[in-house]
Amino acid sequence: MVQPQFSQTNVSTTTLSHQNAEQLEQFLRFRLVPDTTLLLPVTQLTEVITIPLGQIVPIPEMPSWVMGVYNWRGEILWIIDLGALLGLTPWHQQPQVTPIYRSIILHAGTPAQRVPKAQRQHLGAVVTGVDDIEWCNPNEIQSSFDSAISSSLAPFLRGYWLPEGQEMWVVLEPEAILAAMPQPS
Repeated sequence: MVQPQFSQTNVSTTTLSHQNAEQLEQFLRFRLVPDTTLLLPVTQLTEVITIPLGQIVPIPEMPSWVMGVYNWRGEILWIIDLGALLGLTPWHQQPQVTPIYRSIILHAGTPAQRVPKAQRQHLGAVVTGVDDIEWCNPNEIQSSFDSAISSSLAPFLRGYWLPEGQEMWVVLEPEAILAAMPQPS
């Protein structure tokens, strides 16, 4: 079983002292332009990689949010512009300050489902920046939204979390992101 490869040195432990650790779930906190903080469950992430500019091979006749493919560990990995998919600022319209893409590798299924690695669907999602691992009680994730949520973002939402003293963090549903990929006809 592939375990997510994240450094545990920056894990926020403030929540741990207030709640039973058994109730908590780990989420990767990351950013997309413009000023959007999002979370993805660590159980559906394989790793975070950096891809040098020019290493993603574009594929014709794909949706604009599909950037192309990348050679990842000898396998073909589809790479998407997560911001463009969610209706936020596409990568090519953002001010480029780095010669790399930061990509979060998502996979279908959770460890409890025991999907063999060879059968596990993977997808790379390019993001603006990766921040930290957060501990969250899944019961604190709110699922009701107001009309301010864009229609392009709504299908990918699990909910939102309002940690004490922080702004709202959007919690994404990895399975919905994976399901958005065009299927061969």
